[in-house]
Amino acid sequence: MTANASALAMVLEDFSKPLVPTQYPIPEPEPGAVLAQVTAAGICGSDLDITGGLDPRIELPLIVGHEGVGRVIATGGDKRDMFGELLQPGDKIVWHRAVTCGRCYYCAVKRQASLCMYRKVYGITLPCADPPHFNGCYAEVLYVRPQSEILKLPDNVDEAILVSATCSGATAAHAIELADVQIGDTVVVLGPGPLGIYCAAFAMERGASQVITFGTRDDLARMKLAEAFGCTSVNIHAVDAAERKQMVLDMTHGIGPDVVIDAAGTRHTVPEAIDLAARGGTVSVVGVAVPQGETPIAIYEDISLKNLRLQGVWVSDARHMYQAVQLALSGKYPMAEMVTHRLPLQEANEALAALERREGMKIVLTPQ
Repeated sequence: MTANASALAMVLEDFSKPLVPTQYPIPEPEPGAVLAQVTAAGICGSDLDITGGLDPRIELPLIVGHEGVGRVIATGGDKRDMFGELLQPGDKIVWHRAVTCGRCYYCAVKRQASLCMYRKVYGITLPCADPPHFNGCYAEVLYVRPQSEILKLPDNVDEAILVSATCSGATAAHAIELADVQIGDTVVVLGPGPLGIYCAAFAMERGASQVITFGTRDDLARMKLAEAFGCTSVNIHAVDAAERKQMVLDMTHGIGPDVVIDAAGTRHTVPEAIDLAARGGTVSVVGVAVPQGETPIAIYEDISLKNLRLQGVWVSDARHMYQAVQLALSGKYPMAEMVTHRLPLQEANEALAALERREGMKIVLTPQ
């Protein structure tokens, strides 16, 4: 990049309107910051909520995109990754999608950075009107702020495989941690998208004896991906709720699943998740990213009598991103098969439209 150069970003100027190609001047990194060339940007399901105006945190204009991988262009002085390795121009890196303060009550006392009182997220809560502008991954460059945790990657890794690890994978790691999946547990995952696939894989890593995924007729390819690493799949359009509950009971000696992870992202599946869970079990609501309204819960029958733990999961922190990246790099699970589309940055609007039509599984923009 040369002095006074500019770079392209796809900017959300109005909700439910196409993103606008915009050139911004490329900034010089301040001390501790990194200017990164974005080489892969994931299209997340929540990006549809963001562009549609459903996320109450959004301030316009915004460069969308919170899933990103790239290469170092420049650093503001010496900059090191999580392992203390000095970063150099050309290094392939991944960064934590959120910027947290490290000093508030939740960061410093509770050690739950995902609840940071001052948390900001690239592509969501960092608008682009003011310099350094490049605050989202639907762009040729990203301004990685000094507080961001960074992990240097092997140079031969396919960046597109890792974009899901930065969001879905990290959130899944958080969900499994909070649900405390144990060796021998039966785990049911509702929703076999990238989030559900990572939840299933992490459950197996924790020693689950069996993982069962529920999906729709539109999810058959996704469920086959889960089956490829040992899951049992249930098409909810082929069997009704009573039948699939009985199927799970038959697979668990009449007990039911120890953990049910609702990765579907809507309020409509929560009652079934609660109904499926065994007594003493845990229901993890991990997929909800925007307001959904209310869902019916019978406090006595559903919660108290079953001694049930209903666990909310809000995003993730840097350790979860690290865990998800390591899982993806391990090669134990076919994460590469999740990537079904690779499109240039200029086709971001087409990518969002394809996601809305539920085409493919993981759509990745390749700005370079």
